[in-house]
Amino acid sequence: MARDGAIYVCQSCGAVHGKWAGQCNACGNWNTIVEESRSAPPGALKPAATARARGLQFESLLSETPEPPRIVTGVAEFDRVCGGGVVPGSAILLSGDPGVGKSTLLLDVAGRAALKGARVAYISGEEAIEQIRARAKRMGLAEAPVNLASATALREILGTLKREKFDIVIVDSIQTLWSDAHEAGPGSVTQVRACAGEMVRLAKSQGTAVVLVGHVTKDGQVAGPRVVEHMVDAVLNFEGERGYPFRVLRAGKNRFGATDEIGVFEMGDTGLREVTNPSALFLGDQNGDRAEREPGTAVFAGIEGSRPVLVEIQALSAPSAYGTPRRAVVGWDSGRLAMVLAVLESRCGLGFGDRDIYLNVAGGLKINEPAADLAAAAALISSVCDVPLPKGCVVFGEIGLSGEVRAVGRAEARLREAMKLGFDKALCPPLSHEPTDIAATSLSRLAEAVERISQNRY
Repeated sequence: MARDGAIYVCQSCGAVHGKWAGQCNACGNWNTIVEESRSAPPGALKPAATARARGLQFESLLSETPEPPRIVTGVAEFDRVCGGGVVPGSAILLSGDPGVGKSTLLLDVAGRAALKGARVAYISGEEAIEQIRARAKRMGLAEAPVNLASATALREILGTLKREKFDIVIVDSIQTLWSDAHEAGPGSVTQVRACAGEMVRLAKSQGTAVVLVGHVTKDGQVAGPRVVEHMVDAVLNFEGERGYPFRVLRAGKNRFGATDEIGVFEMGDTGLREVTNPSALFLGDQNGDRAEREPGTAVFAGIEGSRPVLVEIQALSAPSAYGTPRRAVVGWDSGRLAMVLAVLESRCGLGFGDRDIYLNVAGGLKINEPAADLAAAAALISSVCDVPLPKGCVVFGEIGLSGEVRAVGRAEARLREAMKLGFDKALCPPLSHEPTDIAATSLSRLAEAVERISQNRY
C-alpha cells in the first residue's frame, strides 16, 4: 500500500499509478515506475493564487488580427523553419540526437541575434561557460554580446529572468533543470513537465521567446512526457545521419508557420554553415565527362516546404542468395517500395521475386512525398535492365495501384528548379502547360516508363 503523500509515476510515459509495479500498464515498459511525493518540501516554490473568475469575453471570428511581430535572428534557415523569425512570447522545443549539433545551432542563433541588437540569454545546464566561449570563438562569435550562464536550479533561473528583460532565452537542456517543488531527480517526467510548464508561463507573461533543448529517446521521440510538446508553440527536429555533414531542421509543430519547411545546414570545422541551394548539395558533382549516369540512379525533383529540392535516388537489384529476397531502404518508406515493386511485377511484367532490392536516397535526406514513386521506379527499372538514364533527366510522379502515373502538385516549380541546375529532360505525369525550356516526356502509365527506359527513348 502506498504511503501518505506518495505517488508512483512512470518515467517513460508519465502515467500515474496508485502503487508500485514492475511494468507500466500504460506503455508496457519495465522498471520505469518511480515513487514521488505529492507534497512539496519546505521552502519550495508555492503556486500562484488563482484570480477570481470574471467570465469569458468572446470576439468575432471576422475581426482582423495583425500578424505577430518577428525577431529575425540572422540565421536564415532557422528563421525560415520558424515561419519568418521567432515570435516574442513563444516557446520552442528543439530536439535531436546527441552530437547532431543542437548546441552549435542555438549558439549560432544567439550570437547572430545579439549582433543584430536583440538581448539574448544562453543558459546551459550541461556545459561550463568556458566551453561555450571556446565554441563561440571557433565559430567566429567571440564578440557577440550574449549573456551566458551555467545553472540548473529553476528557482534561480526564474528569479533572474523576471528581474531582467530578454528578447530570447535559450535553455540547454530542459532535462537538466531541477525544481525544488518536487522530490524527483532531474530528467524525470515530473521535473521535465514542471520545469517546461514554468518556462512556458514565463514566456507568455514576460513576452520573451524561450527556446528549450530536449533530448530524444532511442526511437527518436522527445524524451519526457508528450504533454511537453503540447505546451510549446513549435517543435523543431534537428536531424543528421552519421557519416554525412548535412543537417536538416524540420518543424514537427508550428503555431506561427508551416510544418513542412526545412532548413539545411552543413557541419564543418567552424560550426554550421547555411546551405542556400540544397539541390546542388544533395546532387553533388553532376558535371562529369560522361553523358549518362550509372544504371540504377535517377534524379527526383521534390518539394520540401516552399522550395523545390533535387536529390538522387539510387537502386540496386541483385540475384538473391537465399530463399527470401532482401528489401533494404534508406531515406524512403519501405511500404511504398513494396507497393512500387508490386505494381512493376503485376502491371509491367518485371520480376523481383528472386532478387534483392536496395534503395538509397543519396545525401542522407529523408523523402516522404508520394511524388517520389516514379523516380524510385525509374531507378529500379534502370537497374534491372542495366540501362542508365540520361544525365540531364529528372523524374517525378505518383504511381497508382492500377499502374497509372498520377499528377502531383507544383510541377512547374519542380521543372524550374531542374532547368536552373542544367537539366533539359523530364519524365513526369501529363502537364496542364507544356514547358518550353525543357523536354518533358508525359507518362500516363508506368508501362510506358518501362518501355522508354529499357529502349533508351526519351
